[in-house]
Parts: sequence; structure tokens; C-alpha cells
Amino acid sequence: MTSNTSNIGNAGGSASGASAGNDTGATAGWFFADRVDLPFVTELAGGTPIAQERIAPPAFPERNWSADWVAWRVLIDFTQTAWSGIALGDWTTMPGFTNVDDEINNLVQAAQDERADALGEILGQADEFTSYFMNLMTTTPSSYPATSRVLHAANVVGLFVAMYFKAHYKRPRPTQLCPALLPPIAVPGHAAYPSGHSTQAHLMALCMGEIFDGLPTAQKPQMQPMRDDLKVLADRIARNREIAGLHYPSDTAAGVVLANQVLALLSGMPAASPYRTAVTNAVAEWTWP
Repeated sequence: MTSNTSNIGNAGGSASGASAGNDTGATAGWFFADRVDLPFVTELAGGTPIAQERIAPPAFPERNWSADWVAWRVLIDFTQTAWSGIALGDWTTMPGFTNVDDEINNLVQAAQDERADALGEILGQADEFTSYFMNLMTTTPSSYPATSRVLHAANVVGLFVAMYFKAHYKRPRPTQLCPALLPPIAVPGHAAYPSGHSTQAHLMALCMGEIFDGLPTAQKPQMQPMRDDLKVLADRIARNREIAGLHYPSDTAAGVVLANQVLALLSGMPAASPYRTAVTNAVAEWTWP
């Protein structure tokens, strides 16, 4: 997603720019100065002003779409699915839930025991974490453009669904119950349940699993360590939000539930859809020669 959208109350997983998965990996901050006395557009080619030359592409090239904007196209398609049928009960239905006091006590203990060590990751993952996934897989947006598109799509669709349920359940943030948690970053301006970070991060890991499922049979077992690593990374990103005092454990668990349901809908999209096309192309990126 773009930098504007990624900062919606620390709910996003990616931002524009090289560190967050921009398609070229280096376009953020590009600036090309022109000459005042001889603007480039006035130059001649074979005696003819280049401003008079024309190229007539039949359409905007598919490969020129940035991962950020392909993600929005995927979201448009996703809204045409049966996504409103996704079932998510309130936090009392989440695995391992006992009561809110126990959850708050868990967060107090985490702040006391883990926050100092986790602070770097908490800050680094506050506004984007797509770069964490790409770095874990030793990839860049330029070397694995289709993979970048899949991750950005997971980010945007995951945020969309999480926000729907946040607005539905309106769960107060942990700090509204226990102000002493005092997170090290600003408390997001939207409800707690479910965790957007958990939904998005786990959906990214699941989407990568779908890519690996499309690999040749002989290669699939070789990718199991990467699957494990991606799942651990998603869990860690979500847990860091708890350590920061921003989410309850049940918020995290709800994100996992949502991610699995969203993946099922994405997987069922038509083969020619932007998401399925990105997955198909990503499989080619990961297929060994």
C-alpha cells in the first residue's frame, strides 16, 4: 500500500519506498533535474525535435503496475467475493481465551519482561513489515516482483477485513482498561479486535505457502524450512504488538482465524484475476532451474 495508507494508525504492513517493498526498490526519492537553458524536450534527433516523436502503446503495460496498486486491484476483486460471509465471533470465542483480566495480566507481564528487548522490532514493525518478509526470504521487489505483489495484496486485503470486524466489535484497546501499560508508540486510532498486524502477517505467510504449493513436487519438501520461518515471523510480529501493550492475545488469535478464511477466498478467485496471476508468476520466480 502507499505510504499514506500504511500509516492508518499503525494498522498497515507496508509503505512505499525501497525498505517497504517498492517495485523498483529504489524509486523513493528519485529526482531528475532538467536544464533551464536547454530542456531535454527541445533536443533534436536527426534534426527533428524529439518532442514531435510519438509512441503508441496499446495499453498501460501490466508489468508497470506497482505492487502497491496491484494490491488495490486485488482488493476490488476481493470485495466481489463472498467475503461478508466470513465468520468471526467475539474475543471470548478465540482459542485459549479465559477472561479479560487474565489477558491484561499477560500484557503487564510482557511489558515487564519482554518490552525492552523487543523495542527495536516493535518500532520497526509499527508501520510496515513487508520488508521483514522479503528480507527473510532473501528477496527484493526487483528480483521477485510477483512475490512482492502477492505480499502487498495480502497486506491490503488483510487490513480491509480486519477493519470491518474492528468496526463491528469496537473492542477497547488494552490501554483503555489499563493505562499503565503505556505503549512505546502511539496507540492506533481504531478498535483492538482483531489485530490488523496479526491478520496481515499471517495472511502473508499463508499466501507464500500457496506459492510454494505450486512448485514442482521434488522442490516442495525443500521449502518446508521457509514455511516454518514465515509462520514464526508472523507469530512474532503479532506477539510484538502484545508486548507493546496494543493488543490482547485474543486479538492475535482472531487475526490467525481471519487470515485462513481470507486465503480460502483469495485462492478461489478466477485464474485471470490479478491475485491468481501474481501467484502463478510468483511460482515461476521460486521454481528452481
